[in-house]
Amino acid sequence: MPHQEQVLAHGNLCAPGPPNNAGYNSNPVPVIIQTESRDKWGKKMDFLLSVIGFAVDLGNVWRFPYICYQNGGGAFLIPYVLMAIFGGVPLFYMELALGQFHRTGAISIWKHICPMFKGIGFAICIIALYVSFYYNTIIAWALFYFYSSFSSTLPWTSCDNEWNTENCTNYFGKDNVTWTNYSRSPAEEFYTRNVLAVHESSGLGDVGYIRWQLMLCLFLIFTIVYFSLWKGVKTSGKVVWVTATLPYVVLLILMIRGATLPGAWKGVVFYLNPKWEKLQETSVWVDAAAQIFFSLGPGFGVLLALSSYNPFNNNCYRDAIVTSLVNCLTSFVSGFVIFTVLGYMAEQRNVNVEDVARDKGPSLLFITYPEAIANMVGSTFFAIIFFVMMITLGLDSTFGGLEAIITAVMDEYPDTLSHRRELLVLGLVVVCFMGSLSTLTNGGAYVVKLLEEFGVGSSIIAIVFLEATAVSWFYGINRFSNDIKSMLGYTPGLFWRVCWVAISPAFLAYIIISSLLNPQPLSLFDYKFPDWSITVGFIIGASSFIWIPIYMVYKFVWTPGSLKQRLAVCLRPERTLPDIHTDSMGLSPVP
Repeated sequence: MPHQEQVLAHGNLCAPGPPNNAGYNSNPVPVIIQTESRDKWGKKMDFLLSVIGFAVDLGNVWRFPYICYQNGGGAFLIPYVLMAIFGGVPLFYMELALGQFHRTGAISIWKHICPMFKGIGFAICIIALYVSFYYNTIIAWALFYFYSSFSSTLPWTSCDNEWNTENCTNYFGKDNVTWTNYSRSPAEEFYTRNVLAVHESSGLGDVGYIRWQLMLCLFLIFTIVYFSLWKGVKTSGKVVWVTATLPYVVLLILMIRGATLPGAWKGVVFYLNPKWEKLQETSVWVDAAAQIFFSLGPGFGVLLALSSYNPFNNNCYRDAIVTSLVNCLTSFVSGFVIFTVLGYMAEQRNVNVEDVARDKGPSLLFITYPEAIANMVGSTFFAIIFFVMMITLGLDSTFGGLEAIITAVMDEYPDTLSHRRELLVLGLVVVCFMGSLSTLTNGGAYVVKLLEEFGVGSSIIAIVFLEATAVSWFYGINRFSNDIKSMLGYTPGLFWRVCWVAISPAFLAYIIISSLLNPQPLSLFDYKFPDWSITVGFIIGASSFIWIPIYMVYKFVWTPGSLKQRLAVCLRPERTLPDIHTDSMGLSPVP
């Protein structure tokens, strides 16, 4: 594993400091030389599939279709595309370029950009931990379903199981079935009463016992994660050839099957029917901005980590465009997969599509879709491949999230950890497993919802806002553009520079302000989250972001010198070897 050598160079190799005055230290600026021992991707496709696998996750399948029909159907594509062009893709491109140029993780990269903002790297790692605490539990639910699918009759098909109640109503293949507000489908009771067992918990104040079945599933998930990551990108780059491509095969099969179902056209019309008046609502634009941001995933440190293993002259601009397009198109196509099935369910229930499209989030994948699959010809086959798709979609994102932590920590402490990657990965997996135990309880679904809402939420958006500001305004857009020129041979166009300096930060500020001004009440199933749990949620959110001001104060206080000298040291980046080019007089820094 890599390490960096810091060399106080003299003569032409040393990057000269700013003009000599009281505000600057006259000592030469240290040059960081990247060694050749850093891991590299075995093939270019290893990197592309890893990035696509991280960006295309479960949210593409459950979040985008729901948000699309909720916010105007086909009309929603207009704000979605605009937010992608002016906000999401520029930030995606920025992170790929930063990681590739500086060739280091989310913590140590800040000494090359703006040392005072190093707390951003620590905050990113904490958020990645929070994500691992709940996201892998969702994959464990999918693994539970996958195991349960190996039967001639799927267990969520009938109301004759021990977990069913008198409210269980099976309407498929039956006439004159009355569906009331108290009715529950077999799939819903399988999910809530057999998989989660939320009926045995009264809420966050009494989450109950750990469910051993889910704990075993989670253990298997983390075992796969460990052996995929323990040797670095050379092994994880091979695993993604399966985990990143298989979901597309399954999506194609499910889309073709869905299109042949009776009533499928109703779902497609409901999905895409444009409601132009929705574009006048601010919430639609906020949802579009938030969806593209969380879909592409800048700010989680993953893009920095994955691109840091690229060759220096890799075309990261083309990578950003290709992977962003694949991500957005996947979200759009997933809508057809989901809504053809919803149209089929509406046809079977003899109701409108909107009456069966009320489920959102994981419930869409664990109740609505399995319910439809259970009543198809070849239900066992379609259930198995559907949950294989969910598992592989989730694993790719987990690989990326944990690799962000691993790369950040190893690059920050290279002397200690450079030859101990296997132990570090093992320790990290154990920490993530232990941190996930509360999500495996009877009330674990409530913990998952709380972590998803507050552990990531506004915190990660605020962090990316600071990251974009630090790069564009403190590091400098001209310096950043020169970095890209040294890699690609040309300077980014005016569009990208304007987006990085103004439009993308404004895009992020817009999401933050809107979410703070219009907080949504938190609920899951029939449970309303109490006020004290919201307070706990805010504490969880602050626990990551707080490291940014803490490190700023620490850096400023412990830096010797006068006030101006301290500010100069805290804001001035260390130069790296890629900043140097050869001219006719020898080595000199790029201006």
